[in-house]
Amino acid sequence: MFTLGAQGLKILLQLLSVVTLSRLLTPHDYGLIAIVLVIIGIGEIFRDFGLTSASVQAPELSDGQRDNLFWINTGIGVVLGTVMFFLAWPVQEFMGDPELIAIIRVLSVTFLLNGLTTQYRAQLMRALRFRSIAGIDIAAATVALGSAIMAALLGAGYWALVLQQIANSTVLLAGAVIAGRWAPRWYSRRHEIRSFIRFGWNLVAANLLSYGGKQVDTLIVAGRFGTTSLGLYNRSYQLIMSTFSQIRSPLSDVAIPVMSRVQRDEDRFNSYVISGQIALGYGLGIPIALVAGLADPVVRIMLGPQWMQAVPYMRLFCGATLMSTLAFVGYWVYVSRGLGSQLFRYSLVEVGIRVACVTAGSFFGMLGVAVGVFVEPLLSWSLSIYWLSRITPIPVKALWLGGFRIVGLTATVTCVSWLTSLAIQAGVWLTLLAGIGAGLAGALIFLVLPVYRRDARELVGFIRLMIRRERTS
Repeated sequence: MFTLGAQGLKILLQLLSVVTLSRLLTPHDYGLIAIVLVIIGIGEIFRDFGLTSASVQAPELSDGQRDNLFWINTGIGVVLGTVMFFLAWPVQEFMGDPELIAIIRVLSVTFLLNGLTTQYRAQLMRALRFRSIAGIDIAAATVALGSAIMAALLGAGYWALVLQQIANSTVLLAGAVIAGRWAPRWYSRRHEIRSFIRFGWNLVAANLLSYGGKQVDTLIVAGRFGTTSLGLYNRSYQLIMSTFSQIRSPLSDVAIPVMSRVQRDEDRFNSYVISGQIALGYGLGIPIALVAGLADPVVRIMLGPQWMQAVPYMRLFCGATLMSTLAFVGYWVYVSRGLGSQLFRYSLVEVGIRVACVTAGSFFGMLGVAVGVFVEPLLSWSLSIYWLSRITPIPVKALWLGGFRIVGLTATVTCVSWLTSLAIQAGVWLTLLAGIGAGLAGALIFLVLPVYRRDARELVGFIRLMIRRERTS
């Protein structure tokens, strides 16, 4: 609960960033940074090498093993930073934008900063020090946003976004070192880490496949429609999918270490899986549904009238985010049970589905690409439950029925809020508030059904359980 509260503050900061920087910068600026962040995202998967999850999931971890993992992550960060520095020229040649050279070379330093941070943060997660993690994240987001706004006001253009990335990584490192309170000793062969590398490699392969699949749409839009179109597409994508993923990711920091501890208690483990889907599905699904129904006033308020072309993309991304959220609990199961190789094989199929959907959609323009992004998780959610049921005991029926209930409620919320926005011919803020009120009222009506009242009790019980865990820790 503390993690969720802190993440709420981070989301407010991100929304403030969207509102402010979207009015100070251009779609071209965002398009340039989006290209570079794709490269950084691929490198970050290798830089982490799955060793964060490996060290968190391990039943036992000695100080020597922790120190060795620190130096491995740092060394990988140095290598990747060097590689990215020299990749600047070929990337610029491919995209045809000279500004990319300096951007890529400056942002290459983030690999070193993040490599130094990795094991400090992993040890905080392992110790369930969620207060410290949340405080560090909020401080980093605040400093980064303040730096970017100041630079944008001074006319720095896309360099404001570059500064935002550098400032965020720097503060994350400083905060993790201060909170961690340990100094790594030199690498020693006496402390065996092969099992961590083996687990990490499988996770790297799975995450790389997943990330590559998720960036197919960005690469297609950049290659076929240019950086300005990419900026429009990427801004709507970031506003929806990245914002809500910022809630899911910190929840993984809580769920994975907790589920790893109870993995031998099947009943308790399954209870966490069911409750996790309900918490994610309703907790994120209702806000997502409201944004989908009220995309028009949301874009006018958050981005400004010059971004109104983003409305249909946002609605499709809302649907994609909801369905991927329902499937996200499966990722917790894979990692907490140490099923790295099985996750890799599943990711191969999932990425194949996404590539096929997005590629087919691209023949119908940018909107077709967004439709492909929406269709993929519709198919992958069903596959995820079936795949997991074949390799580990999970409550299949409860997950299926719970997912359908969540989809039914959120679809109703979207329709009610959208129809309300069409009926209200008034100012943008009044339209937004009326749509939110009507959508929430539509959600409350479902409580007349016993099955939804049971879900509500399950959700309240999950919240109380998290509060008790926080107090006892």
